[in-house]
Amino acid sequence: MISALVVDDEPYARAELAELLRAENVTVLAEAGNALEALALLNRLRPDVVFLDIQMPKVSGLELLALLDPARLPRVVFVTAFDDYAVQAFEDNAFDYLLKPVAPARLHKTLARLSQALAPQDLAAVTPPLRMVPCYQHQRIRLVPIDEVEYAYSDLGGVHLVTAEATYHAQLTLTALESRSPLLRIHRQYLVRGEAIREITLLDNHAAELKTRHGHTLPVSRRYLKLLKDHFGFTAT
Repeated sequence: MISALVVDDEPYARAELAELLRAENVTVLAEAGNALEALALLNRLRPDVVFLDIQMPKVSGLELLALLDPARLPRVVFVTAFDDYAVQAFEDNAFDYLLKPVAPARLHKTLARLSQALAPQDLAAVTPPLRMVPCYQHQRIRLVPIDEVEYAYSDLGGVHLVTAEATYHAQLTLTALESRSPLLRIHRQYLVRGEAIREITLLDNHAAELKTRHGHTLPVSRRYLKLLKDHFGFTAT
């Protein structure tokens, strides 16, 4: 049996879709009225599929996808009222979508396809760049703007973001942060925002270290030093 999460900021539309899904013997694990609620539920419940409204205030459905770790992403069915551009993008990339109000016959076809293929899609074509990073703070999820991040690092406790004011425990992996944001890889365990770098010191072992604008010292491994030099157009040896 397929398990699902329904995400829509309109209570009536959300309840109506959940009712249609239950009539199709889908287990509706929960409903969410906004992206932050959905983010917490997705990480906790791990549904097979999320029915995701596109137009939501503050954080849209597409922006929600950017906040999720690709390795933990369920199957996604987009739900939209009238966004012709989005519908064309979904059709071009073979993503499933439902138009509001959702027709039972159309939903039945979607579920028939889902029952045969529940592997996650590659959603890169419709996922916007990461503007905010979901982080834990006192049992809550906080969205930290990417342009406030000085650097990110990983240790046995997970992935952490460092800003001028605080350190946060992030929900995304370093790999996901590297691929979806402007953060630069400088070490197996470190990413840095280019604008946060104050100076780079070359070391005798062909590695380097850098200082951030707020005084943090970070390692730059030999493997990533050339990439860092190329980023800044620095060609001297």
